[in-house]
Amino acid sequence: MSTLWQNIQYKMLHSGSKLNLLIGINIIAFLLVNVTDTLGKFLFNSDIIGFYSDKYLLLSAYLPKLLTNFWTPVTYMFMHAGVFHILFNMLWLYWFGQIFEEYLGKKRTLGLYLMGGLAGAFLFVVCYNTLPYFTHSAAALGPPLVGASASVTAIIIATATLLPDYTISLILIGPVKLKWLALFFIVIDFLGIVGPNAGGEIAHLGGALIGFVYIKQLQKGHDWIAAIANVFKPRPKLKVVSKNSSGKSGGKPRQEEIDLILDKISQSGYDSLSKQEKEILFRASNNEG
Repeated sequence: MSTLWQNIQYKMLHSGSKLNLLIGINIIAFLLVNVTDTLGKFLFNSDIIGFYSDKYLLLSAYLPKLLTNFWTPVTYMFMHAGVFHILFNMLWLYWFGQIFEEYLGKKRTLGLYLMGGLAGAFLFVVCYNTLPYFTHSAAALGPPLVGASASVTAIIIATATLLPDYTISLILIGPVKLKWLALFFIVIDFLGIVGPNAGGEIAHLGGALIGFVYIKQLQKGHDWIAAIANVFKPRPKLKVVSKNSSGKSGGKPRQEEIDLILDKISQSGYDSLSKQEKEILFRASNNEG
Protein backbone atom coordinates (compact mmCIF):
# COMPACT_ATOMS: atom_id res chain seq x y z
CA MET A 1 0.00 0.00 0.00
CA SER A 2 2.81 2.37 0.91
CA THR A 3 4.55 1.58 -2.38
CA LEU A 4 1.34 2.35 -4.30
CA TRP A 5 1.00 5.69 -2.50
CA GLN A 6 4.66 6.47 -3.17
CA ASN A 7 4.14 5.77 -6.87
CA ILE A 8 1.11 8.05 -6.93
CA GLN A 9 3.05 10.80 -5.15
CA TYR A 10 5.93 10.45 -7.58
CA LYS A 11 3.68 10.65 -10.65
CA MET A 12 1.82 13.67 -9.27
CA LEU A 13 4.67 15.69 -7.77
CA HIS A 14 8.01 14.52 -9.18
CA SER A 15 7.41 13.19 -12.69
CA GLY A 16 7.46 16.71 -14.12
CA SER A 17 4.11 16.18 -15.87
CA LYS A 18 1.42 18.65 -14.84
CA LEU A 19 -1.04 16.31 -16.50
CA ASN A 20 -0.55 13.72 -13.75
CA LEU A 21 -0.88 16.44 -11.12
CA LEU A 22 -4.19 17.68 -12.54
CA ILE A 23 -5.67 14.20 -12.84
CA GLY A 24 -4.52 13.40 -9.30
CA ILE A 25 -6.08 16.56 -7.84
CA ASN A 26 -9.39 15.89 -9.60
CA ILE A 27 -9.56 12.29 -8.40
CA ILE A 28 -8.57 13.15 -4.82
CA ALA A 29 -11.14 15.98 -4.65
CA PHE A 30 -13.83 13.69 -6.07
CA LEU A 31 -13.10 10.90 -3.60
CA LEU A 32 -12.87 13.21 -0.59
CA VAL A 33 -16.25 14.78 -1.27
CA ASN A 34 -18.15 11.75 -2.49
CA VAL A 35 -16.81 9.11 -0.09
CA THR A 36 -17.50 11.31 2.94
CA ASP A 37 -20.91 12.27 1.50
CA THR A 38 -21.81 8.62 0.95
CA LEU A 39 -20.73 7.68 4.48
CA GLY A 40 -22.69 10.58 5.91
CA LYS A 41 -25.85 9.53 4.11
CA PHE A 42 -25.39 5.83 4.88
CA LEU A 43 -24.47 6.12 8.57
CA PHE A 44 -26.24 9.29 9.69
CA ASN A 45 -28.84 9.96 6.99
CA SER A 46 -27.16 13.36 6.59
CA ASP A 47 -26.58 15.29 3.37
CA ILE A 48 -24.40 17.94 5.01
CA ILE A 49 -21.25 17.17 2.99
CA GLY A 50 -23.06 17.33 -0.35
CA PHE A 51 -24.94 20.46 0.71
CA TYR A 52 -21.84 22.42 1.70
CA SER A 53 -19.73 21.23 -1.23
CA ASP A 54 -22.44 22.33 -3.66
CA LYS A 55 -22.87 25.63 -1.86
CA TYR A 56 -19.22 26.59 -1.45
CA LEU A 57 -17.28 24.77 -4.19
CA LEU A 58 -19.51 24.95 -7.29
CA LEU A 59 -19.89 28.07 -9.44
CA SER A 60 -23.13 30.01 -9.29
CA ALA A 61 -24.06 32.56 -11.98
CA TYR A 62 -26.03 34.55 -9.40
CA LEU A 63 -23.83 37.60 -8.88
CA PRO A 64 -24.51 38.29 -5.16
CA LYS A 65 -23.61 34.68 -4.36
CA LEU A 66 -20.58 34.77 -6.67
CA LEU A 67 -19.25 37.88 -4.92
CA THR A 68 -19.31 36.15 -1.54
CA ASN A 69 -17.97 32.84 -2.94
CA PHE A 70 -15.32 34.48 -5.11
CA TRP A 71 -13.07 31.38 -5.06
CA THR A 72 -15.59 29.16 -6.89
CA PRO A 73 -14.41 30.09 -10.45
CA VAL A 74 -11.34 28.00 -9.54
CA THR A 75 -12.77 25.28 -7.29
CA TYR A 76 -15.61 24.33 -9.64
CA MET A 77 -13.16 23.06 -12.27
CA PHE A 78 -11.89 20.37 -9.88
CA MET A 79 -15.35 19.09 -8.88
CA HIS A 80 -17.57 16.54 -10.65
CA ALA A 81 -21.20 15.50 -10.53
CA GLY A 82 -20.69 11.74 -10.76
CA VAL A 83 -18.43 8.82 -11.60
CA PHE A 84 -18.99 8.95 -15.36
CA HIS A 85 -18.59 12.73 -15.37
CA ILE A 86 -15.07 12.57 -13.92
CA LEU A 87 -14.20 9.36 -15.81
CA PHE A 88 -14.75 10.81 -19.28
CA ASN A 89 -13.24 14.17 -18.38
CA MET A 90 -10.07 12.56 -17.10
CA LEU A 91 -9.83 10.20 -20.08
CA TRP A 92 -10.07 13.07 -22.58
CA LEU A 93 -7.63 15.09 -20.48
CA TYR A 94 -5.17 12.19 -20.43
CA TRP A 95 -5.42 11.41 -24.14
CA PHE A 96 -5.11 14.96 -25.42
CA GLY A 97 -2.87 16.14 -22.59
CA GLN A 98 -0.24 13.59 -23.55
CA ILE A 99 -0.16 14.89 -27.13
CA PHE A 100 -0.13 18.48 -25.89
CA GLU A 101 2.82 17.87 -23.55
CA GLU A 102 4.68 15.85 -26.17
CA TYR A 103 4.77 18.81 -28.57
CA LEU A 104 4.71 21.81 -26.19
CA GLY A 105 6.44 20.47 -23.09
CA LYS A 106 5.14 19.94 -19.58
CA LYS A 107 5.13 23.55 -18.35
CA ARG A 108 2.02 24.81 -20.14
CA THR A 109 -0.61 22.18 -19.24
CA LEU A 110 -1.53 23.58 -15.83
CA GLY A 111 -1.70 27.15 -17.11
CA LEU A 112 -3.97 26.27 -20.03
CA TYR A 113 -6.18 24.11 -17.78
CA LEU A 114 -6.72 27.06 -15.43
CA MET A 115 -7.21 29.57 -18.26
CA GLY A 116 -9.75 27.29 -19.94
CA GLY A 117 -11.68 26.83 -16.70
CA LEU A 118 -11.70 30.56 -15.97
CA ALA A 119 -12.77 31.40 -19.53
CA GLY A 120 -15.62 28.90 -19.25
CA ALA A 121 -16.68 30.37 -15.90
CA PHE A 122 -16.57 33.91 -17.29
CA LEU A 123 -18.69 33.10 -20.34
CA PHE A 124 -21.16 31.14 -18.20
CA VAL A 125 -21.69 34.03 -15.77
CA VAL A 126 -21.87 36.68 -18.51
CA CYS A 127 -24.39 34.77 -20.65
CA TYR A 128 -26.63 33.88 -17.72
CA ASN A 129 -26.78 37.52 -16.61
CA THR A 130 -27.06 39.32 -19.96
CA LEU A 131 -28.76 37.18 -22.63
CA PRO A 132 -32.58 37.37 -22.72
CA TYR A 133 -32.87 33.60 -23.16
CA PHE A 134 -31.49 33.18 -19.63
CA THR A 135 -32.47 36.41 -17.87
CA HIS A 136 -36.19 36.10 -18.63
CA SER A 137 -36.37 32.87 -16.64
CA ALA A 138 -33.88 33.91 -13.91
CA ALA A 139 -31.60 31.07 -14.97
CA ALA A 140 -28.77 32.55 -12.91
CA LEU A 141 -30.61 31.32 -9.82
CA GLY A 142 -30.59 27.78 -11.20
CA PRO A 143 -28.10 24.91 -10.88
CA PRO A 144 -24.42 25.86 -10.48
CA LEU A 145 -21.62 24.98 -12.88
CA VAL A 146 -19.49 21.94 -12.02
CA GLY A 147 -16.74 19.97 -13.72
CA ALA A 148 -13.42 20.20 -15.52
CA SER A 149 -15.02 20.11 -18.97
CA ALA A 150 -14.18 23.72 -19.90
CA SER A 151 -10.55 23.16 -18.90
CA VAL A 152 -10.37 19.85 -20.75
CA THR A 153 -11.99 21.38 -23.82
CA ALA A 154 -9.32 24.11 -23.83
CA ILE A 155 -6.60 21.46 -24.01
CA ILE A 156 -8.49 19.47 -26.67
CA ILE A 157 -9.00 22.48 -28.94
CA ALA A 158 -5.47 23.79 -28.31
CA THR A 159 -4.02 20.41 -29.33
CA ALA A 160 -6.22 20.24 -32.43
CA THR A 161 -5.29 23.82 -33.38
CA LEU A 162 -1.60 23.03 -33.02
CA LEU A 163 -1.80 19.67 -34.82
CA PRO A 164 -4.94 19.70 -36.99
CA ASP A 165 -3.86 16.71 -39.12
CA TYR A 166 -2.66 14.56 -36.22
CA THR A 167 -4.58 11.28 -36.42
CA ILE A 168 -5.87 9.17 -33.55
CA SER A 169 -7.80 5.92 -33.68
CA LEU A 170 -11.24 5.82 -32.04
CA ILE A 171 -13.09 2.64 -31.11
CA LEU A 172 -15.81 1.75 -33.65
CA ILE A 173 -14.82 4.72 -35.82
CA GLY A 174 -11.17 4.25 -36.75
CA PRO A 175 -8.59 6.91 -37.65
CA VAL A 176 -9.80 10.50 -37.15
CA LYS A 177 -7.89 13.76 -37.57
CA LEU A 178 -7.94 16.06 -34.58
CA LYS A 179 -9.44 18.96 -36.53
CA TRP A 180 -12.59 16.95 -37.31
CA LEU A 181 -12.88 15.74 -33.74
CA ALA A 182 -12.53 19.29 -32.44
CA LEU A 183 -15.13 20.55 -34.92
CA PHE A 184 -17.52 17.80 -33.79
CA PHE A 185 -17.13 18.85 -30.13
CA ILE A 186 -17.73 22.52 -30.93
CA VAL A 187 -20.87 21.81 -32.99
CA ILE A 188 -22.31 19.57 -30.26
CA ASP A 189 -21.59 22.20 -27.60
CA PHE A 190 -23.10 24.97 -29.71
CA LEU A 191 -26.30 23.02 -30.31
CA GLY A 192 -26.55 22.39 -26.57
CA ILE A 193 -26.52 26.04 -25.42
CA VAL A 194 -30.33 26.06 -25.43
CA GLY A 195 -30.66 22.59 -23.90
CA PRO A 196 -30.91 21.25 -20.34
CA ASN A 197 -27.14 21.62 -19.77
CA ALA A 198 -26.86 25.06 -21.35
CA GLY A 199 -24.47 26.36 -18.70
CA GLY A 200 -22.06 23.49 -19.18
CA GLU A 201 -22.12 23.81 -22.98
CA ILE A 202 -21.46 27.55 -22.77
CA ALA A 203 -18.51 26.88 -20.45
CA HIS A 204 -17.16 24.34 -22.96
CA LEU A 205 -17.26 26.99 -25.69
CA GLY A 206 -15.40 29.42 -23.43
CA GLY A 207 -12.68 26.84 -22.87
CA ALA A 208 -12.56 26.05 -26.59
CA LEU A 209 -12.14 29.72 -27.46
CA ILE A 210 -9.24 30.23 -25.07
CA GLY A 211 -7.54 27.04 -26.32
CA PHE A 212 -7.77 28.18 -29.93
CA VAL A 213 -6.65 31.77 -29.26
CA TYR A 214 -3.78 30.64 -27.02
CA ILE A 215 -2.23 28.46 -29.73
CA LYS A 216 -2.70 31.14 -32.39
CA GLN A 217 -0.93 33.66 -30.15
CA LEU A 218 1.79 31.13 -29.32
CA GLN A 219 2.42 30.62 -33.03
CA LYS A 220 2.91 34.39 -33.30
CA GLY A 221 5.48 34.30 -30.52
CA HIS A 222 3.23 35.40 -27.64
CA ASP A 223 3.17 32.82 -24.85
CA TRP A 224 0.50 34.01 -22.41
CA ILE A 225 1.24 31.27 -19.88
CA ALA A 226 4.96 32.08 -19.74
CA ALA A 227 4.15 35.79 -19.43
CA ILE A 228 1.82 35.16 -16.48
CA ALA A 229 4.38 32.86 -14.82
CA ASN A 230 7.10 35.50 -15.16
CA VAL A 231 4.97 37.99 -13.22
CA PHE A 232 5.15 35.78 -10.14
CA LYS A 233 8.83 34.88 -10.41
CA PRO A 234 11.04 36.53 -7.76
CA ARG A 235 13.24 39.20 -9.22
CA PRO A 236 16.99 38.76 -8.73
CA LYS A 237 18.53 41.20 -6.29
CA LEU A 238 20.77 43.75 -7.96
CA LYS A 239 24.12 44.62 -6.45
CA VAL A 240 25.61 47.96 -7.40
CA VAL A 241 29.40 48.09 -7.36
CA SER A 242 31.11 51.44 -7.53
CA LYS A 243 34.54 51.71 -9.06
CA ASN A 244 36.90 54.62 -9.51
CA SER A 245 38.43 55.70 -12.82
CA SER A 246 41.48 53.50 -12.38
CA GLY A 247 39.27 50.41 -12.23
CA LYS A 248 39.97 49.87 -8.52
CA SER A 249 37.57 50.38 -5.70
CA GLY A 250 38.09 53.62 -3.80
CA GLY A 251 37.17 54.93 -0.36
CA LYS A 252 37.72 53.60 3.10
CA PRO A 253 36.75 49.92 3.54
CA ARG A 254 34.04 49.12 6.06
CA GLN A 255 35.16 47.67 9.36
CA GLU A 256 32.99 44.59 8.80
CA GLU A 257 34.90 43.80 5.60
CA ILE A 258 38.23 44.20 7.35
CA ASP A 259 37.18 41.94 10.25
CA LEU A 260 36.06 39.20 7.85
CA ILE A 261 39.36 39.35 5.97
CA LEU A 262 41.38 39.23 9.20
CA ASP A 263 39.38 36.21 10.34
CA LYS A 264 40.13 34.50 7.03
CA ILE A 265 43.85 35.21 7.45
CA SER A 266 43.84 33.74 10.94
CA GLN A 267 42.13 30.57 9.68
CA SER A 268 43.73 30.01 6.28
CA GLY A 269 46.67 32.36 5.97
CA TYR A 270 47.34 35.43 3.83
CA ASP A 271 47.76 33.43 0.63
CA SER A 272 44.12 32.29 0.80
CA LEU A 273 42.90 35.85 0.17
CA SER A 274 41.52 36.80 -3.21
CA LYS A 275 42.92 39.71 -5.20
CA GLN A 276 39.97 41.88 -4.17
CA GLU A 277 40.41 41.04 -0.48
CA LYS A 278 44.12 41.87 -0.64
CA GLU A 279 43.25 45.20 -2.25
CA ILE A 280 40.74 45.99 0.51
CA LEU A 281 43.32 45.17 3.16
CA PHE A 282 45.90 47.35 1.38
CA ARG A 283 43.52 50.30 1.25
CA ALA A 284 42.67 49.85 4.92
CA SER A 285 46.35 50.00 5.88
CA ASN A 286 46.87 53.13 3.77
CA ASN A 287 43.90 54.86 5.36
CA GLU A 288 45.15 54.02 8.82
CA GLY A 289 48.57 55.35 7.81
